[in-house]
Amino acid sequence: MNHHAPLSHTIDVTRPSVARMYNYYLGGKDNYPADRRVCERLLEHAPSAQVLAVNNRRFLQRVIRCLAVEEGVRQFLDIGAGLPTQDNVHEIAQRYISDARVVYVDSDPMVLAYGRALLEGDDRTAVIQADLREPEAILDHPRVTDLFDLGKPVAALCVSVLHCIPDDDAPAELIRRTAARLCPGSFLAVSQLVSEDARIRHAVTGLMRDSTVGRWGAVRRSSDVDRFFTGLDILAPGLVDVSAWRTDPRFGPRPRTREWTEYGGVGRVP
Repeated sequence: MNHHAPLSHTIDVTRPSVARMYNYYLGGKDNYPADRRVCERLLEHAPSAQVLAVNNRRFLQRVIRCLAVEEGVRQFLDIGAGLPTQDNVHEIAQRYISDARVVYVDSDPMVLAYGRALLEGDDRTAVIQADLREPEAILDHPRVTDLFDLGKPVAALCVSVLHCIPDDDAPAELIRRTAARLCPGSFLAVSQLVSEDARIRHAVTGLMRDSTVGRWGAVRRSSDVDRFFTGLDILAPGLVDVSAWRTDPRFGPRPRTREWTEYGGVGRVP
């Protein structure tokens, strides 16, 4: 997809989709042979890819609990939401805060179709098709302004999505622009695939750019992701492998990944 391409409203199951690949790794059923083939090829380069997807989902769950329970956030904007799976954002948030409001944002038309079917009749939750490279358009969307009070804190979740954004589209600037539109006391949760091994970065980035529908960005270094948080007040324990972010020792040792990690954390808008 080039920068000015319109959002697609058709579902092409013959070409892989990042959202459906993630669904496959999480044990979901909403994926197709084209998605599964690339997932298996990716596992050849990085055998811990599936563990990493699970780690990332658990991080998202812990972030929502932290922001709902400890920070009292009642509005969650899930940018690059992907396909519905077990324990979706609205289900987690509403478990802790019954009137929590959630808007899911994705450019994949399959996400839109499945999300709207799942959320039919839920007046506290919406799904919109929008491009995460246009944060102003997202925050001005009628469903967002209808559901949210943007004068109160919002948690913007950019979890496992910025590696889909090429460097030319300036992912750090997208986070800055999103933060600029949120009121003080809002939060941004950000994670993305990183590796300090140049061979892994090159191999995975090349495979994904050649294989997937739409755009793909890059596996980056952790120092690149650190810059995404410029100007934000970073919550403890800082920027880390997300499997180590506020983990609960009651649930046993965290799964480890070797070739790469999902790296990030949570920042507060000052």
